[in-house]
Amino acid sequence: MPNPLLIAKNQTLELCLLPRLANRHGCITGATGTGKTVTLQAMAQALSDIGVPVFMADVKGDLSGMAKAGTASERISARMHVLGLPEPTWAAVPVTFWDVYGEKGHPVRATVSDLGPLLLSRMLNLNETQQGVLQLVFKIADDQGLLLLDIKDLRAMLQHVGDSAASFQTEYGNISAASIGAIQRGLIGIGEQGGDRFFGEPMLNIDDLLQTDAAGKGIVNILAADQLMNAPQLYSTFLLWMLSELYEHLPEVGDLDKPKLVFFFDEAHLLFADAPKVLLQKIEQVVRLIRSKGVGVYFVSQNPLDIPDSVLGQLGNRVQHALRAYTPRDQKAVQAAADTFRANPALDVATVIGELEVGEALISFLDEKGRPTMVERGFVVPPASQIGPVSDDERCALMAGSLVAGVYEKTVDRESAYEKIKGRVLASPTASVPVPGETAAPVPPAGRSVGDQLRDVFGGAAGSGAARRNDSLVESMMKSAVRAIGSQVGREIIRGVLGSLLKSGKR
Repeated sequence: MPNPLLIAKNQTLELCLLPRLANRHGCITGATGTGKTVTLQAMAQALSDIGVPVFMADVKGDLSGMAKAGTASERISARMHVLGLPEPTWAAVPVTFWDVYGEKGHPVRATVSDLGPLLLSRMLNLNETQQGVLQLVFKIADDQGLLLLDIKDLRAMLQHVGDSAASFQTEYGNISAASIGAIQRGLIGIGEQGGDRFFGEPMLNIDDLLQTDAAGKGIVNILAADQLMNAPQLYSTFLLWMLSELYEHLPEVGDLDKPKLVFFFDEAHLLFADAPKVLLQKIEQVVRLIRSKGVGVYFVSQNPLDIPDSVLGQLGNRVQHALRAYTPRDQKAVQAAADTFRANPALDVATVIGELEVGEALISFLDEKGRPTMVERGFVVPPASQIGPVSDDERCALMAGSLVAGVYEKTVDRESAYEKIKGRVLASPTASVPVPGETAAPVPPAGRSVGDQLRDVFGGAAGSGAARRNDSLVESMMKSAVRAIGSQVGREIIRGVLGSLLKSGKR
């Protein structure tokens, strides 16, 4: 069984995270600039050293330094001296870089079908009615065997359903044209933010996140999120999708000596802000049950109030950095944070939270029996890897030598909804199934039109005066013909009627 992981220390106590209980989830909270990123790095490195893979989002670009050994600085040396700790053995951790945009890491993708209507609705910020329409579109695509792999597939399917809404109404219910338009506009917005690159194949293989290197260290998977944060809905939805994939993909394993993966969810407030009730229920379910799959989830945020109580109650390992109580809401947050800890008679937690230095925290980890320990005050032990980002050249070299180099770089565009719908249009030019970005060319008439031939039949039989009297009848028949000719049955009827009339005229 791995030894306890030293995360922080004060003059008398070492504050350690027990690997066996690291899958009981946790949180790292505190105001901006109080040391959350270094705490995150220290915990990730400690887990990697015992062979636990880690996934984390690099919101500020600083975490890439984990791929490089650290060096002693005056500040770190002073901290180690105060804590009575020897200088660490400076070492890097094995790192794999990922990036939704494919610029600062290996591309990471999911298919539209795999994301599903619930998470896609969250990404597009749809209301309840629009979400219902999107669910119908997914259902129709499934029933018709149309794969939704990328954005163009979904846009083609939306246009197909919108243009044929009347034919789907009886079986699937009303399909609002306004909702179809709202979803299409949302997809355009996602595309303008570059989010369309997230959808497609090859899709991320979850097993690629669960790797160790030749020395047995866990791979630290770092998602470049500095640009992704400009699209907060995409960011939070992507990370939630990854959690859901881990939950669906991994088998039940019960209690292990150490987790199979630890997942750090930075800027966690974006996940919960304005989330509909059904999504919050899904998050709560995933967090509650994924522990049995050997996955620990740690939420990183400025304020513990950012995390709903139903989720916060499941987070057993807590690290609380300083909070500044400048407003009544801040004071409420400080008191709420203090109340979540197991009380320590020697500490006035609510007062101490406002006095903590940078790198200092209030800490409560689970003990051997799974109980929260009394909260203690201590300094986070500096990590052995570099604090701060690596250079672009170093990043490129690391990407070229990673375990998944070349696996995800080339996109695959196999036949899916877009190609099949486009094929229908080409096979039946008169069918009203347009494809986004394309306009079907009108079919040139072969000879005279149906209306002209009908006019000849009626006009030839009755003379010019009768033709004028029959104008309204002819126009009515022409309109009916135009309406009917849109379907295969209609075309057969027109052909049959027209053939009979022409034959009788010849006699």
